[in-house]
Amino acid sequence: MPLVVLAKRSDFLAAARARRQAAGSFMLQGRRRAEDEGPAPAQIRMGFTCSKKVGNAVARNRAKRRLREAARAMLPHLGRPGWDYVLIGRADQTAARPFELLKADLEQALTRMHAPRAPRPDSSRPEPSKTAPSKTSPQDR
Repeated sequence: MPLVVLAKRSDFLAAARARRQAAGSFMLQGRRRAEDEGPAPAQIRMGFTCSKKVGNAVARNRAKRRLREAARAMLPHLGRPGWDYVLIGRADQTAARPFELLKADLEQALTRMHAPRAPRPDSSRPEPSKTAPSKTSPQDR
């Protein structure tokens, strides 16, 4: 399965509006692309980012290199075709975490992201009224 790196800001913003899954050493964002979006719908696309909270440019690049290698090892097996994934590095955690644990974090985050979710409650229906007696305030007495 070919992995493609995200480059457009709009792709990162679209992933930020979709699902999120926290991991011990990073944050994983993922979204399923529309059928008509992108040149090849069967590709797995991935992006990496670290804010300045992670550290200077050297620290940010080191964290992104580690995330990139973990993604290259795990996404072909656990990622889904037609999905975009963005890994966001965390200060002091992404660079310091042992690599095997970093890969285990990614495996767990992907498993949780793709786990079946319970349907959201319908917000168009009003909630049933509660029959609990109302309490009067001391001013009303």
